[in-house]
Amino acid sequence: MALSVNSSCPWDSVYERELQAFQEYGDMGEIWFGQESMARLIRWMQRHGIPLDASVLDIGTGNGVFLTELAKSGFTNITGIDYSASAIQLSEQIIEREGLSGITLKVEDFLNLSTELSGFHICIDKGTFDAISLNPENAAEKRKQYVKALSQVLQLKGYFLITSCNWTKEELLEEFGAGFELLEELPTPQFSFGGRSGNSVAALVFQKA
Repeated sequence: MALSVNSSCPWDSVYERELQAFQEYGDMGEIWFGQESMARLIRWMQRHGIPLDASVLDIGTGNGVFLTELAKSGFTNITGIDYSASAIQLSEQIIEREGLSGITLKVEDFLNLSTELSGFHICIDKGTFDAISLNPENAAEKRKQYVKALSQVLQLKGYFLITSCNWTKEELLEEFGAGFELLEELPTPQFSFGGRSGNSVAALVFQKA
């Protein structure tokens, strides 16, 4: 059974507005990091021969748009979780409109998981770790809780794909260094400023050791 969500959840008001916009205008809301970011992750999964029935967990699924892209790409065992009940409701309606199957949605706080979630082949994060890192109340401890929860839900030798605009590759390596091995850095858009260049987004693939 999914955990209950506090009505003061700060993202609820955001997804309540997006839910209303979807119901009135069919607008699915924001796509975090854009369409190319989703395509980048799916290309990696296809390139590495991830079975279409592999269990995939989308951490902080939001409006569930990434779930629909996975399903359209043929993946059949997909779970999306979010601690915002409004986000899950929006996801349900979008998935229903798209006529897709093989998708499970749960209201879950990743930092306080129920025991049902475990044994996933792949876990994906596009911005959720960033949001947790910005929490004004004991962010360092919450990051540790996140890593512990990730270890709980991901199977041994499972893959963790993270996209972040707040953390560099080196910083993410430090955060996930215990228990996870870096497999690959995915290419992301570059920027140049003052004669120096860099990446505005970090996208890494880890494997649970």
